[in-house]
Amino acid sequence: MQEGIFALTLSGMESVNGYIRRWWKEAVVYQVYPRSFYDSNGDGVGDLRGIVEKLDHIEGLGVDVIWLSPHFDSPNADNGYDIRDYRKVGAEFGTMQDFDDLLSAVHAAGMRLIIDLVVNHTSDEHRWFVESRKGPDNPYRDYYIWHEGDQPPNDWTSIFGGPAWKRDGDGWYLHLFHDKQPDLNWDNPKVRAEVHDLMRFWLDKGVDGFRMDVIPFISKDKSFPDLPPQWRSRPQYVYTQGPHVHDYLQEMRREVLDAYDTMNVGEAFGVTLARTPDFIDERRGELDMAFQFAAVEVDRDENGHWKPWSLPELKAVFARQDAAFDTFCWPAVFLSNHDNPRLVSRYGDGSPAWRVKSAQVLATLLLTQKGTPFLYQGDEIGLTNLRFTSPDQFNDVWSKNGWRDQVESGRMRAGDFLAEQNHLSRDHARAPMPWNGGCNGGFTTAPTPWFALHPDFDVINTAGSRDIYRYYIRMIALRRKHLALIYGDYNDLAPEHPRLFAYERRTDGERLRTYLNMSAQPLDTPLPNSDCILCNYDEPAPMLRGWEARIYRL
Repeated sequence: MQEGIFALTLSGMESVNGYIRRWWKEAVVYQVYPRSFYDSNGDGVGDLRGIVEKLDHIEGLGVDVIWLSPHFDSPNADNGYDIRDYRKVGAEFGTMQDFDDLLSAVHAAGMRLIIDLVVNHTSDEHRWFVESRKGPDNPYRDYYIWHEGDQPPNDWTSIFGGPAWKRDGDGWYLHLFHDKQPDLNWDNPKVRAEVHDLMRFWLDKGVDGFRMDVIPFISKDKSFPDLPPQWRSRPQYVYTQGPHVHDYLQEMRREVLDAYDTMNVGEAFGVTLARTPDFIDERRGELDMAFQFAAVEVDRDENGHWKPWSLPELKAVFARQDAAFDTFCWPAVFLSNHDNPRLVSRYGDGSPAWRVKSAQVLATLLLTQKGTPFLYQGDEIGLTNLRFTSPDQFNDVWSKNGWRDQVESGRMRAGDFLAEQNHLSRDHARAPMPWNGGCNGGFTTAPTPWFALHPDFDVINTAGSRDIYRYYIRMIALRRKHLALIYGDYNDLAPEHPRLFAYERRTDGERLRTYLNMSAQPLDTPLPNSDCILCNYDEPAPMLRGWEARIYRL
């Protein structure tokens, strides 16, 4: 869309600090991983009815939007991100009536619901692929990316490890993730029409938008060049540069999304900060916002291995993002989700002495940055990482494949791999939610849940972590009250300080300063002589105590 036409379209819309006000910019989002939230029927797996039964827990936080991770029919090679039927609820999660009841309950509670859109690939058990693999003459062959020949066309590798091409019959099919997740051929207009139609199916039911899984991967360079040497350990930065990705996203906006009032966030895995505005600039008509991964990769080296990180590195991520985006680009702010380790273990202090206070500091950080904040289930009770001692404890395909590729190949010692996974594994986030200190943490009445609970569930559970939960309520209410915490300019006041994260948010009518001691040691730093509107201790003191958060109104 041309800028002049865009300006006419938006004339008369209310703005703050140069930003056009949108409901999804002012929202707080809570992500539910249904398999691990609450089991209502005693089969060991969380389900949609369980979310309805525990909806008051989410509603009580004051959040505006629930993001529901995949609930579709799936053989679960990648825990639901391999979809067999986009219009069917997975049997383990319930029925379509259960989904309709959940959607109605969410709306009745004054919240909105967005769902996952996983359309870079399907399951290999999807009927399209079942037909596609029957041979080159099958009408569904061109729904996927096939290469006929004795060898694959290039050296592309899977994000999960190993080659990205799999032999099947007389051909090879592309799978940028698991080999049970064949990539769709978006160059086929029939595929795009199918995707648009399934989006309308859910939007017409009343869902309020989508979180779009690895959406920048959808366009492929059909010349299939080999991976450049510098990107072989990070192929995602090649896979997101397909020639038609922006054409297809703009078409999706025109053909589907413009007809609905939606919130749409893309998973921009493999998209550099410099390229992100191409996806989210409001004038381009693509995504509303995108998850930029720099903050959750601060503890990873260029090969994806764990490394120690420093607070100035993390602060620089937010400063760079603020500098890269103008008022037509809106950030999504997240520090945890189903693909990342637990918030407190990664950025805070999970020890018994400091878990609560550090969880509160991180809540303050997340809810006072510029952008729409995304919380993940368990953040609000300070859940920490699991403790792996054996590869048999892994459920996640990425960790399992990593053991095969790193340890069984002799490239990494078993102890070193387990130590690294204790920092990075996606399984940390996928352990069931503990609701109390009873049997199986109150998650299920089944003898055994689908995945092991946190070993400290008797202490870390929703019933026993009310101090953190109540603090999230305070922070979300404070963010809603002060538009400066949403739309205000961002200025880091101490970018090089190793323990202090201090920044100002400012509009024409309001200035707020946030001070976070990101350590257990007291911190003597100049503080404003003005109104302290929030403190995670009983009352402010002359200096910042260990893991203390304060917000001042100037």
